[in-house]
Amino acid sequence: MDPVPPLPDQPRITNATLSDVARAAGVSAITVSRALNQPHLVRPGTLAKIQAAVRETGYAKNRAPAEHGTDRSKLVALILPTVANPIFADMVQAASDKLTDAGYQLLLGLASYEVWREEILVETVLSRRPDGIILTGTLHSDNTRRRLQSISIPIVETWDLTPFPIDMLVGFSHEEVGNTVAARMLTKGYRRFAILTADDPRASRRHLGLQAALGRQGIEVVATDVVPTPASLQLGREGCARLLARHPDIELVICSSDTLAQGAMTEAVSRGLRIPDDLAILGFGDLNFAAHTYPPLSSVRVDGSLIGALAAHAIVERLTGVPPAKRMPAVTDTGFQLIERGST
Repeated sequence: MDPVPPLPDQPRITNATLSDVARAAGVSAITVSRALNQPHLVRPGTLAKIQAAVRETGYAKNRAPAEHGTDRSKLVALILPTVANPIFADMVQAASDKLTDAGYQLLLGLASYEVWREEILVETVLSRRPDGIILTGTLHSDNTRRRLQSISIPIVETWDLTPFPIDMLVGFSHEEVGNTVAARMLTKGYRRFAILTADDPRASRRHLGLQAALGRQGIEVVATDVVPTPASLQLGREGCARLLARHPDIELVICSSDTLAQGAMTEAVSRGLRIPDDLAILGFGDLNFAAHTYPPLSSVRVDGSLIGALAAHAIVERLTGVPPAKRMPAVTDTGFQLIERGST
């Protein structure tokens, strides 16, 4: 995917009121209030007009009282796709611990892998006047990107890499994960690859990297099966069953998560297949059960604790006035590690 260049800053009206938004949107103040607090109750067309008016006016209602005469809320928001995926748990805990030690509290929001939900959630979060925001990923709507570039609080994007972060970035390259997996598995002699993936844009980028690397060696992925998010063991079993029904001669299934991989292993064993002799399986995330499946699951290890701690540290450095020359880099690549075990 081509990088998205930064968008120009938009002017912000810092004293905009609910009535200003209502006038700009051509609706009542009550409708604006409902859209901001219960957006699911507002018709999509009306909601879109109100969102545009919020961006135009720069409105963000302040529900947080000033503390000791300052405008600090002592809140830092972390926006995740879901809490159903355990891969994010270490990140949340590490960020919370780091922020608590510095006197801040974590405010958690869930965007459900949808950029439009993230856009609404960002507006809701901003109404709490957070001192900083941590985002998951770098794929946002243009409106979200403009909105966040127009405010003065520190923003950290995580779990990805891009040359054009909104502000700061802590993460790794999903495309490089795909490249590394392809290179390593090719050296082991695998040639008939299949992909079992959740409908997740970051997983898609890993698999595009995998397919590109295989393509350079003249190899095509035999089959791909996409399941809805969040991933589950059941979806892994069902997805593996569909792959084997269409292509019983596949040699290796690359899964977008350890959860799907565990399901795929269960399905393969239930059919009497030997792992890895008849079918090899690779996961992603190196969750705490990966080393204890039978056989132990090969996976890509990502240090979620490090990502969470560094993201929180970057926020705290900015809030506590650490001089720019002494701060951590604006972009930090935490890398990843391919862990080979018995399943490959």
